[in-house]
Amino acid sequence: MNRDEAKNILLLYRPGTADADDPQVAEALALAKRDAELMDWLAAHCARQEALRAKFRQITVPAGLKEQIIIEEAAHKRISSRRRNALLAVAAIGVALIVLAPLWFARQPRDDTFAIYQSRMARLTLSYRMDLTTNNPAQIRAYLAVNNAPADYVLPSPLEKTTTTGCAVENWRGAKVSMVCFRTGRPLPPGQSSDLWLFVIDRVAVKDAPDTGAPRFAQVNNLMTATWTAGDKLYVLGTEGDEAVLRQYL
Repeated sequence: MNRDEAKNILLLYRPGTADADDPQVAEALALAKRDAELMDWLAAHCARQEALRAKFRQITVPAGLKEQIIIEEAAHKRISSRRRNALLAVAAIGVALIVLAPLWFARQPRDDTFAIYQSRMARLTLSYRMDLTTNNPAQIRAYLAVNNAPADYVLPSPLEKTTTTGCAVENWRGAKVSMVCFRTGRPLPPGQSSDLWLFVIDRVAVKDAPDTGAPRFAQVNNLMTATWTAGDKLYVLGTEGDEAVLRQYL
C-alpha cells in the first residue's frame, strides 16, 4: 500500500469508532505511523472529522421524534406528513453537511496548525518507539542535542523529579520535536513503559501557538494535555486521566 492508496482508504476513517478494526484501515493507519507526511494529512483529516461531529451535535432534533420512532416500531403505523417532513429535513441537513463539509473546510484558512500539532503529538503516544531508553535525564538531553532537537528545555519542579524512561526525536513540518518519556508510577499495561509524555519544539515552528506561560488544559484524543510557552519553546505535556492528575507534574 502506498501513500495515495492509504489516503483513499482513510477518507472514510472516523476516529474513535470501530473503523480501525477494518484490516485495510488498520494497514493504512500503520503506514501513517511510519510516514510523517501521511500522519500530518491524517491529523488534519481527524481534526475535520471532530469539527464535523461538533456541527452534527448542534442540529436540533424535532420535538417528539424519539417518541414517534418508538411508536412506529411498536405499532408499525404510518407517520403523519408533517412529522415525516421534519424527519426528512433532519436527514437532508445531515446529508448536506456531509456533502458540503469538505468544501467548507477546504475554504477555511489553515489557522488550525496548533490544533493539528497537538493532535499528532497525542497520537504518537499510541504507537511509538523510543530512540533512547534511559532513566538518566542528562543522557536524554545529550542525545537530543546531538540530533538537533530541543535540549535546553526547562521542566517544572515536579516533572524534574519524575522518573524518565527515554526519549525520541520526532518531526513537525521540517522542525525537530523532542519527545521525553516519563513514568508516573501508576500500573502500566503489558509492553508499555511510559504514561507521561512531554513534547518540546521551537515556538516559531508551530503556527498560532498560544502565547502563555500558564498551562492551558485540553482533552486531545486519548490524552489530557497541558500546553504552555517559556522563552522560545512550546511545551505540550500529556497523560491519560483528568486535569487534576496532570497538575501534579506542573
